Amino acid sequence: MISFGVGEPVVDTAVPGGPLETRWERRRFGARLVNPANRRRLSVIVVGTGLAGASAAASLAELGYRVTSFCFQDSPRRAHSIAAQGGINAAKNYRNDGDSVSRLFLDTVKGGDFRSRESNVYRLAELSAAIIDQCVAQGVPFAREYGGLLDTRSFGGAQVSRTFYARGQTGQQLLLGAYQALARQIQAGTVDMHPRTEMLDLVVSDGRARGVIVRDLVTGEIRPHLADAVVLATGGYGNVYHLSTNAKGSNATAIWRAHRRGALFANPCYTQIHPTCIPVSGQHQSKLTLMSESLRNDGRVWVPAEPGDSRPPQRIPEEERDYFLERRYPSFGNLVPRDIASRAAKQICDAGRGVGPGGLGVYLDFAEALGRFGRAGFDERYGNLFQMYQRITGEDPYTSPMRIYPAVHYTMGGLWVDYDLQSSIPGLFVIGEANFSDHGANRLGASALMQGLADGYFVLPATIGDYLAEAPFGTVNPESVAATERAVRDRVHRLLSVHGDRSVDSFHRELGRLLWDHCGMERTEAGLRKALDRIPEIRAEFWRDVRVPGAGAGLNQSLERAGRVADFLELAELMCLDALHRAESCGAHFRAEFQTRAGEALRDDENFGYVAAWEHTGDDPVLHREALAFTSVIPSTRSYA
Repeated sequence: MISFGVGEPVVDTAVPGGPLETRWERRRFGARLVNPANRRRLSVIVVGTGLAGASAAASLAELGYRVTSFCFQDSPRRAHSIAAQGGINAAKNYRNDGDSVSRLFLDTVKGGDFRSRESNVYRLAELSAAIIDQCVAQGVPFAREYGGLLDTRSFGGAQVSRTFYARGQTGQQLLLGAYQALARQIQAGTVDMHPRTEMLDLVVSDGRARGVIVRDLVTGEIRPHLADAVVLATGGYGNVYHLSTNAKGSNATAIWRAHRRGALFANPCYTQIHPTCIPVSGQHQSKLTLMSESLRNDGRVWVPAEPGDSRPPQRIPEEERDYFLERRYPSFGNLVPRDIASRAAKQICDAGRGVGPGGLGVYLDFAEALGRFGRAGFDERYGNLFQMYQRITGEDPYTSPMRIYPAVHYTMGGLWVDYDLQSSIPGLFVIGEANFSDHGANRLGASALMQGLADGYFVLPATIGDYLAEAPFGTVNPESVAATERAVRDRVHRLLSVHGDRSVDSFHRELGRLLWDHCGMERTEAGLRKALDRIPEIRAEFWRDVRVPGAGAGLNQSLERAGRVADFLELAELMCLDALHRAESCGAHFRAEFQTRAGEALRDDENFGYVAAWEHTGDDPVLHREALAFTSVIPSTRSYA
């Protein structure tokens, strides 16, 4: 699939006009309300229990709606948000270093390479302080200074210290806060919780999202659940690459099934590569491990100045080291945004100056910071991260630098939503990483936790009522439910009936390698066309040769993986098509043909200053463009020098 159609432009009609600083307050005031008695008669399905899903389900139930929540883990608190390490941004300016809502807004728009909506980003910055207050009230144990104020540290893409943290376990502590709010509602009977249950399709009746078809992962039972609105909070699709920092179970099935039912999919090619991951060690790996970006706050990135220098790092003197990020980007140094740090490391390794097995690594050195803080002070900040690194690699980062290399981490693309977080299907709301809305072409570190909690605690509860105020929506068409359920059963039966001789993982590994090579850190027209030729062939081989042992009636993890990989095989094609059509470089989307003399991304605002929202047609996809307008910032060439 290399051809595509072009449809009518898409417009976000929910965002108010007028001054940027007052848009969110005016939208909240203009939204229709549902009185408390009517809320008790309205039902909402929330799929996913990470930061976005747990906070949304708890908040909606607290308002009085009847909420049904689903997750495929054995407990809501095992969602992948628990793996986030470094911190969460907020413009509270505790350090008195010049931070403000406007500065956080500007850093985020610039970090996204001017491919995000101004209105969404400003709202995110505006809500950031309230998120911290909410989490502190829940008892989240943020780090504190000696005087009792919350402590902060620096992160990539900013020159102020605005990242709040709980050692290297920030995601875990924030998720436990959201989980306890959710557990309170479960106990109160306002949330009906279904763990070990996976959404396999979306029920659309009379043009509205009215439910989901799910499979019980323990019994294999397939059944529908209906509601007045559906909220997807199912995370990103980084596992399409097979090796990523995502949990092994993270997948794209929920949003991809919704896309096939009519929801537009926006900017699928925007995939973030994280610069501080433990390098690949062999074919046995099923995932990669992230070392928090917060480590770049106190670590210095370097390689030997001479290619092929195999001496232990402790024996290489300062004058024979190349601190290449500090050399190339003196204003930000080791704290440049993730896309820039990742490409710089790749370029160094491609030039034969990398360290470790295969030369696929650079050093992240903490000797200077250890001398400044001492072992005890460093343990307080990063101790669990150092323990994790030592357990995985067998190397002690207290005595020798870490070895790191970029890896797939976060996806900025996702289902298209308007300012209210509603997709192009009425009644289907999408929050957190599952939507595309806030980050543009590159996410600044410590913004994912911020977006998930902003969407769940503050934005969705204020906007979904405007939609639900139209209720009642009438009886769900039983034929729509039956047809969707039949489609799910037929798909499961088809997967179990192939009886081929290749494992699901072998297909996933082949697809992931193809994407990493041709739609990863660097893309070219020739490579993308090669991938677009090969992906349909892999998909055909999958449906002809895959082997899914076991049956559908009961626990069958091979069947779970097969369904997810089948969706990845379709999504991968759209990702490559989106990357091919976008003939520019911006943020994490780096086309080698479009770069400055210094090797930086070369945007084309005149021709590509838009959100690419793709429509599924069953044949060639159709591209709908949403033009991006900037009134408060002027798009400029990103410079961190």
